[in-house]
Amino acid sequence: MNRRYFLSTVGAVAGFAAFSKFTGLAGALLPAGNHDANGIPAVAGNVSTGNAVANANDGTAKAKGIKKVIKTDAEWKQILTPDQYSVAREKGTERPFSSPLNDIHDNGIFECVACGLPVFSSKAKFDSGTGWPSFYEPIDKESVTEVVDKSLFETRTEVLCARCDSHLGHVFEDGPMPTGLRYCMNGVALKFVKS
Repeated sequence: MNRRYFLSTVGAVAGFAAFSKFTGLAGALLPAGNHDANGIPAVAGNVSTGNAVANANDGTAKAKGIKKVIKTDAEWKQILTPDQYSVAREKGTERPFSSPLNDIHDNGIFECVACGLPVFSSKAKFDSGTGWPSFYEPIDKESVTEVVDKSLFETRTEVLCARCDSHLGHVFEDGPMPTGLRYCMNGVALKFVKS
C-alpha cells in the first residue's frame, strides 16, 4: 500500500468519524434561515423561525406549545405605531419613566402589543425604581423566550414574546423573591388588559 493512498484513506475515515459526531453540522452548513434551531434543514414550503418551523402558506408555526405568528416588516408596520415598531421589532428601548404602564397597579394582564399573547400578570409586577414596568416572573415560562444579547458592552438576557418574537425587554438577577429575577420590560411593547 503506498503512503499517499494510506494517508488519504485515514483522512477520509477520520473526517467521516468527526462529521458523524456533529449531526447538526449539515444544517449549520445551509444558509441562514434554512434550518431550525436543532440544525434540521427546512423542507420545501417551510421557513425556519429559530425554534420552530413555519408554514410559508399561512405564516404560522408551532413552538413550545404556542402557535407562532409570522408577519413581514410591512405587515408589522401597519399593525404597530412607530414607537411600538421601533422597540418590538427593531429591539429599541423606550426612555425610562415614559410609559404609563409603569404606574399601573390594577389587577390585570400585560399582553404583547404585537400579537396579544398574555406575558405578565399584575400579581408579579413590582416597582423596581428603574422607570420600566418590572415583573419577577412571566405568566408562564412558555410565554417568553430568553436569548443571549451581546449588543452592548455587557452580556444580557433578552426577553422575546414566544408567539411573535417581539422584543419586550431584558431579565436581570436582581429582583425580589420568590424568583430573584427582574423582568425589565418596555411598556410600549406591552398592553394592559384590566381584569
